[in-house]
Amino acid sequence: MAKSKNPRKKSSSKGPSKSSTSSRPLHFLTNSRWPALVIFALAFLTYANTLKHDYTQDDAIVIYDNMFVTKGLKGLPGIFSEDTFFGFFKEEGKANLVEGGRYRPFTLAMYALEVQLFAPQKKDANGQIVRDKDGDVVYDPYQVDGKEGKLNTVKFMGHLISVLLYGLTGVVLYFLLIALLGKRYGTYFTYFVAFFTALLFIAHPIHTEAVANIKGRDEIMALLGSLGATWFVLKYAEQKRMLDLIWAGLAFFIALLSKENTITFLGAVPIAFYFFTKTSWSKIISYMTPLLAATVLFLAIRFSIVGWGIGKESMELMNNPFLKIENGQWVTLSFSEKLSTIFPTLGYYLKLLVFPHPLTHDYYPRQFDISGWSNPGAIVSLLLYVGLLVYAFMGWKKKDPISFGILYFMGTLFIVSNIVFAVGTNMSERFAFMPSVGFTLILSILAFRLAKRLNQGKKIKAFSQLQSMMMALGLVVVLFSVKTVMRNTVWKNNFTLFTTDIAVSENSAKLHNAVGGELIRYHHDHPDPNVRQQKLTEATQHLEKALSIHPTFKNSMLQLGNAYNYLQQYEKSVSYYQRVLALDPNDVDAHNNLGITYREAGKYYGEQKGDLATATNYLRKAYELRPQEYETLRLLGVAYGIQGQHNQAVEFFQKAVDVQPQNADAVWNLGNAYFYLGDQDRANALRQRAVQMDPEVANRNQQR
Repeated sequence: MAKSKNPRKKSSSKGPSKSSTSSRPLHFLTNSRWPALVIFALAFLTYANTLKHDYTQDDAIVIYDNMFVTKGLKGLPGIFSEDTFFGFFKEEGKANLVEGGRYRPFTLAMYALEVQLFAPQKKDANGQIVRDKDGDVVYDPYQVDGKEGKLNTVKFMGHLISVLLYGLTGVVLYFLLIALLGKRYGTYFTYFVAFFTALLFIAHPIHTEAVANIKGRDEIMALLGSLGATWFVLKYAEQKRMLDLIWAGLAFFIALLSKENTITFLGAVPIAFYFFTKTSWSKIISYMTPLLAATVLFLAIRFSIVGWGIGKESMELMNNPFLKIENGQWVTLSFSEKLSTIFPTLGYYLKLLVFPHPLTHDYYPRQFDISGWSNPGAIVSLLLYVGLLVYAFMGWKKKDPISFGILYFMGTLFIVSNIVFAVGTNMSERFAFMPSVGFTLILSILAFRLAKRLNQGKKIKAFSQLQSMMMALGLVVVLFSVKTVMRNTVWKNNFTLFTTDIAVSENSAKLHNAVGGELIRYHHDHPDPNVRQQKLTEATQHLEKALSIHPTFKNSMLQLGNAYNYLQQYEKSVSYYQRVLALDPNDVDAHNNLGITYREAGKYYGEQKGDLATATNYLRKAYELRPQEYETLRLLGVAYGIQGQHNQAVEFFQKAVDVQPQNADAVWNLGNAYFYLGDQDRANALRQRAVQMDPEVANRNQQR
């Protein structure tokens, strides 16, 4: 194929005059250097307020609680040889929680490099460097060199790198569109559409989840790599340089390793060639060779690690929203129920792209409830998508660029639509990241066509309506940008994110559970006991709401047990832990927390209520669950001693000494028990032994 001409030379117009004041905006538009800088600068400016933000949402899974990432570069073998979730759950069986598993090692490798370069080594209470079971140094992305208030470099760099990559994505999109559109269209159409498509994409508030949340970098890298691969394939088609094919394959492989939805570009790239070039299908297929090779290699690696197929369907509502309870059991929705539940979410994507308000990070069940075809939202959405598809195919032969935008949008959205397989949630704003390119492309084309129609066939030189349309789209960009900056503030930390978005996602069990957890954590840090009580009460309300939506939500039950324990409502606390154990008898946290609650209840009823019978009953239950816990053994010894049951007191104080033989207080208590039992010799011997261990033990115990 011959080298294509500059799109300016293909225009029927001689182009704008540099001396014309009215045409200066158009001259700016056709100077690709300045528009590219504007696009990149807009990305940085709109997300600059995220640079000092904390980790949020799923950052725990991929960064600070991931055992591979916190090892820095030493963790790379684990990152590339396990499911993405394995480093967080740290055990087999839990990593593959969502259908098909997840294998996205590239962004985790980026985080590991950042941790290696910018995070301090983790140290224990004695100042010693912490090492894992393999002897490797562990880094702490949360630690700030022991100085409060100092900038956490690793978090800052994580946000900065994501913002810079986002800006680069906008620039690559801009130049790719110039290269594609310039082969068929004139100067002003090409540069106008390329510039405003990229500008609207960068400004769109629906992208805040992908950019403000560090974990969202997988979305950025997937699109950046896909666009880059398309650009290199296009360059190879023009110049036949083998190096461009190599770069195309590498960029696409990186994109696949970042997120699996990259695979949709195997359809998007050839369709782009069909719509914007005169290349034959046989040549288009040959140009796809590096992308196909990268895909085969990726799939071979992926399936060797997470297994073939899409895996077993999850029967947990938080991992599969297409479940319902029948006769006390979770069952899957029928195909009709599932499809009619999916289409309202697809319609909502369109709504948010056109009018991005309100935004939320959480669309988990039942933010979108189980639907049916009697739901007008399902019908309207279905008709909209059928209409878009019909329009796209009507414009196929004419190679209408709007048809391309529709096909690109629907193709890249389809893989995360839940129609093929459940993606773990009803929808997510980050899922619109890649498809939104199609939306902004269509919007820019429609704006140009409207300007052309309003211009009533006048020459491009006098194209004042296009300048007016630039101002109109510029206003949209400004409004989008303001909304983005405002939305970014919500992503400051989990507390602000969860407590803000619950006003939007009021029917999400997951978010109510998350808000409850954050309020429990908040209560620990607040000095005012009245505020602590208030936050705990609010936490129980959110957690109860989560359970009303998802009746078998174990984590909500567990957290309710914790909250009621802190509120000293021990009967309720015990009941929730028991509900967890009824669902999962092997739940370690429920077993452990139930034992602690029994102990705390025993202490409360004994010390504050003076009800020794109830106290002893709770302490015996705590002992059954935690027979080697010193404090439970000590409290049982005290309870039996006060009740005059000195044989039992001796029994449990002896057990306490067996657990902590070097504890002088334990030995002293045992001596006292023998004293009240009437064994003076043994009592004196034990007391003397305790004093030898700690000379202050007698004074300390006399003061109690």
